[in-house]
Amino acid sequence: MKLDSLSLTVNGLRMQVQSAGQGPAVVLLHGFPDNHVVWRKQVAPLINAGFRVLAPDLRGCGDSEAPRAVAAYQLQHICADVLAMLDQLGIDKARVVGHDWGAAVGWMLCMQAPERIEQYVALSVGHPAAVARAGILQQLRLSYMLWFLVPGLAEHSLSAGDFYLMHRFTSDRTQVRYWMKSLREPGRLTAALNYYRANVVRALAIGARGAPVRVPVMGIWSSGDVVLGETQMRDSSAYVAQRFRFERIDGADHWLQVTAADRVNALLLDFFAAPSSSL
Repeated sequence: MKLDSLSLTVNGLRMQVQSAGQGPAVVLLHGFPDNHVVWRKQVAPLINAGFRVLAPDLRGCGDSEAPRAVAAYQLQHICADVLAMLDQLGIDKARVVGHDWGAAVGWMLCMQAPERIEQYVALSVGHPAAVARAGILQQLRLSYMLWFLVPGLAEHSLSAGDFYLMHRFTSDRTQVRYWMKSLREPGRLTAALNYYRANVVRALAIGARGAPVRVPVMGIWSSGDVVLGETQMRDSSAYVAQRFRFERIDGADHWLQVTAADRVNALLLDFFAAPSSSL
């Protein structure tokens, strides 16, 4: 399905946004090491259900501008980009779906600008407080982040052997090819890693505060996720003031919107069909 590619200037940076469909807006926020393409299996079902889909390349990713400073990738700036995008497009309120770092952005949007979020769906990543308090096994699972924080070492390791390690991230070979195409562009792998370098320590502080979310939320977790456990998603219910719905997908890996697309799409449409006031 053909998407319209919009080039916006938000917070002084060029943001590329894929747009398609008519109706209530659904914003799809990708994570590492992705861009808007990771949502390719969600676009048509959402459009056919009567939604307008907006899939931005977040700063540093895809065809959006990549600032050099690590601090430019702090989540507060990413959230500001998303809100500025909505403002430019004249959208007062949107449904949001976030995955990986995009899920972290989505949780922060719910905490900081709940009046702009109709419903929120978090894929893989639970509320920051639930992640921070999920126990030692969860923290061990996240220890790879320490490696990502080392400039040069992480870039060399991930790109070595024609991105050999990335071939092991997911079973979807098409997704890996998209990563390789994008991350071969000069500076793009470093920009993607800057999400970790700008936010890992700050995320602990956000988690410690445990601010409640006053937006209807559905959290979807996949049993094949080797980085994030079920507890951190289930326990997110403690930080959602409105109804929290948990869904488990068996067998899918971390990129569940690709490896379990039909199941994810059915859950999205079911959740979005319910009036927000009844959730």
